[in-house]
Amino acid sequence: MFELLSLYLEFIELEKGLSNNSIEAYRRDIEAFFEFLPNINSLNDVTRHDISAFIRKLKENKYATSSITRKISSIKSFFKWACISGYSNINPTLTIELPKRPKLLPKVMTIKDIEEILSHNLTPLQSVILELLYSCGFRVSELANLKITDINLNSRYVMCTGKGNKERIVPIGSVALKKIQDYLVDRDFYISKNNLNTKKFLINESGRFVNRQDIYNLVHSQGELINKNISPHTLRHSFATHLLENGADLRVVQELLGHSDVATTQLYTHISKKRLKEVYFEINKD
Repeated sequence: MFELLSLYLEFIELEKGLSNNSIEAYRRDIEAFFEFLPNINSLNDVTRHDISAFIRKLKENKYATSSITRKISSIKSFFKWACISGYSNINPTLTIELPKRPKLLPKVMTIKDIEEILSHNLTPLQSVILELLYSCGFRVSELANLKITDINLNSRYVMCTGKGNKERIVPIGSVALKKIQDYLVDRDFYISKNNLNTKKFLINESGRFVNRQDIYNLVHSQGELINKNISPHTLRHSFATHLLENGADLRVVQELLGHSDVATTQLYTHISKKRLKEVYFEINKD
């Protein structure tokens, strides 16, 4: 069965164009299910009962609903592929329903919080990371994988490659443009100092590429300075919410975020309504 898993991972990489992180998540989820199965060597032997038992085990181990949903989605996708490809005669996941996830509104920062973080004593590299996460709404992996050739300073836009290798154009504001230009001076020095030949945009002083964890650590540490527990995605959420609060069209925000479904973007309209109520009651509390 693990050989079939390798074929499936190759399929979703080549046919669906998923990122390495997404492929790795699929691998972990399906491997965890295989390891749970007792002495089963063929996909045809897997039953609905086995999958239900796996879900119960996840719940007993206190997995979050979102994690359980993702694992079951991975298993469903794998068995669908296996049946279509002729590796299994039956799909035991057909009647398995995904757990209902509570609708939690994403955490959003205020403009004042953003301004405070960006006013800290930051290096040009730190400053450009934080600015692009907020003013362009990048996902952390999109920013970490950004290439110098993706940035057009003259036309003031970034060509961003998102989920499923989908490309989108994101405009660069005047503040972001200035911070990119400031950082590029340091980047040229780092490349010369470390004798590098690379198109990677984010490089630190020692010549190492800035990765996802580096970005997470930077954002978290800056959040701690203002007593906020934040992640790169918090800045992305804030980007979308602040645009909508200031009158941006929902479809435009969808394009800027790279959402394939506008329903995902509509979540931010609920945040805006919630914040409007908070402001109203704050003003009228007396």
